Amino acid sequence: MSPTSLPPFLQHPDPSGQERLNEVQDQLRKLEQRDWWLWSMAVIVMLVLTFAVFSMSFPDLFKVDDPFFQGSLSRAVRGLVGLVLIFNGYTIYQQVMVKRLRRQFSSQIEEMRVLQIHSEEFERLALKDPLTGLSNRRAAMDRLTAEASRSQRYGHPLAVVSLDLDKFKQINDTLGHPAGDHVLKEFAARLTAATRLSDFASRMGGDEFLVLLPECTTAQVESFLARLKPMETEYAGQKIPILFSAGWVGYEQGESTEQFLERADRTLYAEKRAGKSRVEEHPIALRD
Repeated sequence: MSPTSLPPFLQHPDPSGQERLNEVQDQLRKLEQRDWWLWSMAVIVMLVLTFAVFSMSFPDLFKVDDPFFQGSLSRAVRGLVGLVLIFNGYTIYQQVMVKRLRRQFSSQIEEMRVLQIHSEEFERLALKDPLTGLSNRRAAMDRLTAEASRSQRYGHPLAVVSLDLDKFKQINDTLGHPAGDHVLKEFAARLTAATRLSDFASRMGGDEFLVLLPECTTAQVESFLARLKPMETEYAGQKIPILFSAGWVGYEQGESTEQFLERADRTLYAEKRAGKSRVEEHPIALRD
């Protein structure tokens, strides 16, 4: 086997990274077995040839005075010595090839592990909101689909809460977008602290957030929202109350996730239109 004649799966990589990694690791194990077999055979052959050469090197062991026999014996000894040298050369060549292939396989495995780590990291980042660290809309929709399916299958309660920050545009216009980003991160941190391990908080975009509450009825949502109040942060010496509107609904058997989410959004917008956002109770005092 030449060092450049790699197996087909290395010349034409499998699109599945994990399968490629498993195949290369399997090939490396086979290579290690071949290396062990080669060394074992080398030791056995060397012992046999050495014993044969040693035996034929002492003519007294063979009580034959025939000159032809003695000449044949001498040629046999030289032939065995030649075989030993050829076998040694072949063994060295095979060991060089095995070591070279082992390095190639090890390099392939390391590269695929790095690619797998990067792929997992990219996938994780693709499901995260870079500003707040919460899950993004894509991850929220996937989780909502899974939770709705579980609720429909087992009949367990599921509540979804849509949240929207109040007067967020005023914060951006008055204190600047860095202050708005600070408010978003603070609100996300409070959401994370208020949720259980089984809950799911995400940023849907802009100042809109979504929280999934498995095993939670709509009557229990108020206790969750109470853990978010009061909320205030400070930026550049300015205290900023963080106010929000919330609308929530419980999952109804048979409805799609789009319908479920749309009902939650409708309750949120209805609350904002009705003036129940608690903005008037806690007006934002911002310095010009």
